[in-house]
Amino acid sequence: MEKGCIILRDKHGNTTKYPMFEEEIGEVVLKSGNLVSTGVLSALGFWEIDVLICTRNGYPIAMLKSLEDDAHVKTRICQYEALKNGKALYLAKQFVIGKIEAQNILLNKYGLRTDYSVIPIISSLKESDLQMLRRRLHHLEGKHTQHYFEQIFQLFPEKLRPTNRIGFKAYDGINNTFNLAYMLLFWKCYRALIKFHPSPHFLHIT
Repeated sequence: MEKGCIILRDKHGNTTKYPMFEEEIGEVVLKSGNLVSTGVLSALGFWEIDVLICTRNGYPIAMLKSLEDDAHVKTRICQYEALKNGKALYLAKQFVIGKIEAQNILLNKYGLRTDYSVIPIISSLKESDLQMLRRRLHHLEGKHTQHYFEQIFQLFPEKLRPTNRIGFKAYDGINNTFNLAYMLLFWKCYRALIKFHPSPHFLHIT
């Protein structure tokens, strides 16, 4: 920090100034190997500027979170009340339906075969047990996701085309590209939840 500016120096010694009060800083990404002062981190936290900490290859690991984000008890209480009044069941189904509809939109865009067959099944689920609903939703979501990637992989040349979708410990380039993209999307969704002030762990419960 220097007189209200964040000073960025690259490995060649070139310097760039970012005035915090004259231009908006939307997000700061720190990768392994970067050095940052405590003063800069304090300023970023105070002004609630998104800070993402990544590995050298860009894999998101952690984020800087302001203590003010915890000052929303009423929102937290409403969330957990939803576990009892049925709203959590409704939300859980809508999340999965939204994902399936978005996947089908992309498939349709590229002239691939869509599948809406699981949506009426999901809509009709009336489980009172949230854990049981989660298991059934995971099964139906997984069934459609398998179909989705079978179609999406057809867009890639046969020499590069994976035989199946692999998340953790994938060794092929296509799956690893998907994994990195999904982690970046996860960061964006997580940060959006933090700004909205609910507990991100609530979605894990649902």
